[in-house]
Amino acid sequence: MAHVRHLKQLETEMARTEKYGLQVDDQLVDFVEANALPGIDVSADAFWKGLSGIVSTLGPINKTLLKERKEFKQKIDNWHIERRGKTFDALEYKGFLISIGYLVEEGSDFQIKTSNVDPEIASIAGPQLVVPITNARFALNAANARYGSLYDSVYGTDVLGGLSESRNYDPARGAKVIAYAKKFLDEIFPIHDLSHADATRYWVEGGELLVDGKKLKNASQFAGYRNEPDVPETILLKNNNLHVELYFNAHTPIGKADKAGISDVILESAMSAIMDCEDSVAAVDAEDKILAYSNWLGLMKRDLTCSFKKGGKTLLRRLLPDRNYIAPNGSPFSLKGRALMLVRNVGHLMTNPAILDADGNEISEGFMDAMFTVAIAMHDLDRKSGNSMTGSVYIVKPKMHGPKEVAFTDRIFTEVEKALGLPQYTVKIGIMDEERRTTVNLKECIRAAENRVAFINTGFLDRTGDEIHTSMEAGPFLCKDEIKKQPWIMAYEDQNIDIGLACGLQGKAQIGKGMWAVPDNMADMMEQKIGHPQSGANCAWVPSPTAATLHAMHYHKVDVFARQNEIKAGGKRASVDTILQFPISQGQNWSNDEITKEVENNAQGILGYVVRWVDQGVGCSKVPDINNVGLMEDRATCRISSQHIANWLHHGVVSQEEVMTIMQRMAGVVDGQNINDTAYSPMAPNFTSIAFQAACDLVFKGAIQPSGYTEPVLHARRLELKG
Repeated sequence: MAHVRHLKQLETEMARTEKYGLQVDDQLVDFVEANALPGIDVSADAFWKGLSGIVSTLGPINKTLLKERKEFKQKIDNWHIERRGKTFDALEYKGFLISIGYLVEEGSDFQIKTSNVDPEIASIAGPQLVVPITNARFALNAANARYGSLYDSVYGTDVLGGLSESRNYDPARGAKVIAYAKKFLDEIFPIHDLSHADATRYWVEGGELLVDGKKLKNASQFAGYRNEPDVPETILLKNNNLHVELYFNAHTPIGKADKAGISDVILESAMSAIMDCEDSVAAVDAEDKILAYSNWLGLMKRDLTCSFKKGGKTLLRRLLPDRNYIAPNGSPFSLKGRALMLVRNVGHLMTNPAILDADGNEISEGFMDAMFTVAIAMHDLDRKSGNSMTGSVYIVKPKMHGPKEVAFTDRIFTEVEKALGLPQYTVKIGIMDEERRTTVNLKECIRAAENRVAFINTGFLDRTGDEIHTSMEAGPFLCKDEIKKQPWIMAYEDQNIDIGLACGLQGKAQIGKGMWAVPDNMADMMEQKIGHPQSGANCAWVPSPTAATLHAMHYHKVDVFARQNEIKAGGKRASVDTILQFPISQGQNWSNDEITKEVENNAQGILGYVVRWVDQGVGCSKVPDINNVGLMEDRATCRISSQHIANWLHHGVVSQEEVMTIMQRMAGVVDGQNINDTAYSPMAPNFTSIAFQAACDLVFKGAIQPSGYTEPVLHARRLELKG
């Protein structure tokens, strides 16, 4: 169950004000009435009345939907238990899922009706950043990652094979970086009978770009320039709707060494950025939610700043302005200087003590996020050169189970729009295809939000976590690396594209793919992540602005919309029947060493993540794995690891005693990995810390967590630590 506390318990802990039957933390009241609402045409009275109405009207429906999740889980568990030891019959299983309403009848073909969608969503394919909204610096970096330096991104990573060992600029490495960039320019923006590497001068004449007097093979790729046409400061190029900018400055060390004086190559990088209120944050009370909402407010009002020290200097981050150019015909124009920002709300499960209902129970955190993030986004809707140029608000909604829950989300935002005086369907939603009941009913999930859907995205980690939890009684699951190789996962990824295209998302919405989780391994990313645009996905998640710039190269090399046409022409590739092939062991006889290594890997990842979550309130961070490779960890990675151990415990692959021994040993490993962190509290040798207990709860009580989620445990333990 979600963490629920009653009013009487909380009266002594915090001051509250009654608002239309709601008991609201005074800090939250002050934030709403003094900060969030001034500047938009919504009174405090209308806001609280609207939220109260949503809580009283939709709260019971939310509870019914969560109860339905439990009932489905129990029926599926019983089905497996009753057939234990018998040969699995796939047709019988599918028929059973249909009979209980888990698998719904697929309706007729349709096309989504979503309108007023910004081009970053509808017509431009490119990288998508996901960052915790509670970290202002990360949020600003993500918003400003619309453009990034290719030179810096290659120089500072392992793309060329290893990193620079010098703290100072290494001209030899710089020359390799420049050669790499010029090769990219030759591939994407070729010149007649000339390489960019040999070019000595770029200028504009008669509305055309000339390079040493020669023209681009595709003259339409020239998009503009800055300053004087005969001696431009920049040249703007365009391919696959993405911009590339050549900067000229012969006075810099790099520009001085370049034949044409090019000092940098700038790529349009993060086309969109998800400001995350969910898996990457640790927000458990009013204080935390105010931080999240305050940063979102700063982004929407465009006054968010963040100062920090780097290299002995104090630096200030703020949102970048638009970028101004001169078109080939001589007319001025501008390009948006920031990524299009979406905001991810929490799912339907969790409640939050920041607001209590008339009975003294915590209200759904999803209702809070919906009302607060949309109201805050209204600061942007009437602004010129704002976030959305079409008057839309983009909400990513995670962890929905099936069409009923998507329809419920649609209704939530209809009620929010009514309460805030917004036209219906102002709010667009992103459907995370990360729960099994959504995957197998994806077409009907999209239909349930056909007027709002602007985004579907696969999430392998959460999806696998739910796969394990849903089929907990089916048997012991394969090792995690083997799960990735099974037919179901490719069918899941392919179906997401197939159905998205069949439902008319092309040109109207994003079809996205998941995160690159190893932020230091950019060479591997450049080799592997081109598979995402090749799959027909018009966005894919990246962990950093640098990764966004590098991944952007893939969208120049692959015309995603042409690839989508090829996929549509080829017909349906995936089948629900394949997706329903859960990846359990087929009599594998793992050695003790294999079992130990698998559990160690899972346990170390859980502990490395949970200790920061509980002790420091860090919801997403680069956590060293058991081999000291930094991995981006959030609740999704924690979910799959904890459910995997829980599954092996449940089926006796490993004993509780063995797991506890490993947990304690890995706690020592994590302590060692964090020895230089002054804010870190060791778990060993006493193993009594709240963080260690939280990690153990996730493992030893994993089988009984709702849908295998980590939030109930983490929230309860974090609140315990906060007192």
